[in-house]
Amino acid sequence: MEPSQTRFKVYCSQCREKVELSASEFRLALGRTKERTFYSFTCPACGAAVRKPAGEKIVAALVDAGVSTMRLVQVEG
Repeated sequence: MEPSQTRFKVYCSQCREKVELSASEFRLALGRTKERTFYSFTCPACGAAVRKPAGEKIVAALVDAGVSTMRLVQVEG
């Protein structure tokens, strides 16, 4: 399956619906620690902005699928 066709099934933490989303509907934020690494999406069922922790396996799957990724860095000053 091509990255643009990859789909993931996730639960919304607000409405509890199980939804299926394409890789392009996720964002991945890589923090300096695993506690600060998360993925986010907008629930198509209720419109909530959902943010969930992302462990190593989730990060690998999302990156492999081509999910838009940003690296979080600490700002000095």
